[in-house]
Amino acid sequence: MATDMHTGQATDLTWLLSGLAHRVPHTRSVLLLSSDGLVRSAHGLDVDGADHLAALASGLYSLARSAGTRFGSGGEVRQVVVELDTSLLFVSTAGSGACLAVLAARQADAAVLGYEMAMLVKSVRPYLSIPPRQGPFPHEDSLPHEEPFPHHEPGL
Repeated sequence: MATDMHTGQATDLTWLLSGLAHRVPHTRSVLLLSSDGLVRSAHGLDVDGADHLAALASGLYSLARSAGTRFGSGGEVRQVVVELDTSLLFVSTAGSGACLAVLAARQADAAVLGYEMAMLVKSVRPYLSIPPRQGPFPHEDSLPHEEPFPHHEPGL
């Protein structure tokens, strides 16, 4: 079951993430995250596992985006694949500000998994977009101004 990691409740994405996991044999977990690493929804992971995978996926996505900027004429990241001894990790863009990460056993068919991820994202991309975070950052003028070090008079 996919859960929204912030509220702990099932979300409208339950069918999406679990559907992908069930369509591709040997898929262990599916994660929707913001491109800056915040978990939006997860299937097959506990909260700590989802947070850890989100941090890893966000880092991989960021590195790939930097490589694209430096060496690939600034093109968008389509997919990052990490092949481990016993696992495959796929990270792909999933809409504006969103990534989709999938962890599968080594026996999974990488071509089928990559294709299913691409088709899922293509068919529901508008629903996967995550708006940029807007924080209540104080304006610089509203912050208290203090001297960094107290001024001491010599000889006092």
